[in-house]
Amino acid sequence: MSLYAIGDLHLSLSSPKPMDIFGGAWENYVFKILDGFSGLTQDDVTVLCGDLTWAMDLQEGLEDFLFIDRLPGRKIIIKGNHDYWWTTATRTYKFFEQNGIKTIDIMHNNCYTYGDVAICGTRGWLYEEEIHGQQDKKILNRELMRLEVSLKAAGDKEKLCFLHYPPRYNNYVCTEIVDMLEAYGARHCYYGHIHSAGHRRAIQGKIGTVDYKMVSGDYLDFKPLQII
Repeated sequence: MSLYAIGDLHLSLSSPKPMDIFGGAWENYVFKILDGFSGLTQDDVTVLCGDLTWAMDLQEGLEDFLFIDRLPGRKIIIKGNHDYWWTTATRTYKFFEQNGIKTIDIMHNNCYTYGDVAICGTRGWLYEEEIHGQQDKKILNRELMRLEVSLKAAGDKEKLCFLHYPPRYNNYVCTEIVDMLEAYGARHCYYGHIHSAGHRRAIQGKIGTVDYKMVSGDYLDFKPLQII
């Protein structure tokens, strides 16, 4: 039994937005996902850090969700900026039940335990006061509330944090999220969102008390990163 993370699968099995057109790591990426998960077992858990599917609603994404459901092990999903299908947990679980999807759980104002550790997280957001407006500030504040609820729910367990947006990137720092991670003692943070040439500017390694790792699918060549 092991814990893994990967982000940005960008599936489009029933919508016309295949990522293969970008070439490079994205060429034949659906087959790479299958191959990357082939070493996992049904006892393993994988956190999917957002941007699961290009679908605009649950029904359009059915083939993508069935694909994810068939991958080995349990999957915990986080919202990404392109997950336009995202709706309430109640509606999503009902849709999953109606379609026989049994291995996908939702990270939203909650946390999950894995042995002695807690799996916490939310989407996150990119916000710079001198660039972004009040709407972005409101979104960030909501994400901060969701992250704090998740971290609080973990209690005294060791906290692993999973986000879609990086809290640090190049010269950018989302101080609000970083401060919260440090305040709640989350020593590890995993994030996606960054692709292609942007990989070079990703911030990884330990800064302050938090160790940051990027798990974007194309960065990992679509092989989930083993955490535990």
